[in-house]
Amino acid sequence: MTIEFCYLIFITADYYAISNFIIPQFLVKGKYIYFISATIFVVGLSAWLRALVAVQMNVRFFHTVSQPDFTTLYLNSLFNISIWVLLIIAGKMLIDRIQNQRKLELLEQEKINNELAFLKAQINPHALFNSLNTIYGHIDKSNQLARNTLLQFSELLRYQLYDCTSEKVSLEKEITYIKNYIAFQQLRKDEHLVVCLEIENIEANLKIAPLLLVVLIENAFKFVSNFTAKENKIIIRLFTNDNILHSYIFNTTERQTPIETAHSNGIGIVNLKRRLELLYPDKFSLSINKGNDFYEAILNIELS
Repeated sequence: MTIEFCYLIFITADYYAISNFIIPQFLVKGKYIYFISATIFVVGLSAWLRALVAVQMNVRFFHTVSQPDFTTLYLNSLFNISIWVLLIIAGKMLIDRIQNQRKLELLEQEKINNELAFLKAQINPHALFNSLNTIYGHIDKSNQLARNTLLQFSELLRYQLYDCTSEKVSLEKEITYIKNYIAFQQLRKDEHLVVCLEIENIEANLKIAPLLLVVLIENAFKFVSNFTAKENKIIIRLFTNDNILHSYIFNTTERQTPIETAHSNGIGIVNLKRRLELLYPDKFSLSINKGNDFYEAILNIELS
């Protein structure tokens, strides 16, 4: 008499060892010899252990007079464990393949839908820019401020609609957009706001994912203090060194401003962090510092 229930223990152990370690480490990476050797070793070891357990259980608990020898038990264990492990892993791989195929089909469909939506959206910007040109033509030529403001807005819009369609853009173009954005925002603020923009040592030919820095700059303008008796200030510093973009954005705040909600937990900051994690894994650092009367963000990105 031999025990059969302990098969489940060794089959389960082999399944997890092969599926969680051997397949990811060897089969997925194309190391087929290592995969076969490791699989044979694991199954052979578990069959040996199972045979050993069966012998000891028969002797100590079941007290069988006649029992199969160790070699027979080992070969039977090796055959049964190999068959069950093979069937279970093959079934799991088949299910995973079907699920991955469905995911690919959904991604492909989503890509097609996004492409159609993008093509459809291209119709509207042309009409929008034609409307802006019409408005520009109707603004009195003596009102240069209004005409220049509309031109700045047009350039901002053109960059977002056309230049930002690629995964990465020239860092110089991005900085030009930032300059236009800052100039446009300054028109909306009064004379109590001081904006210090320092841009230097920008290395040529560097590329960056578009509209990353503008999230922090937008927050600075949105939540800057509005004192009447003292200075309200925004400081923006940008420079590069060894392909690393260093940026520093500072703004004064008021004590009653809900900084925690407005800045750190805002959707813009959360999305920025997520984009950085996806686009620049292990190649960026973002630190946020807050005080009673200031807020500053330091973002460094390794560019290519």
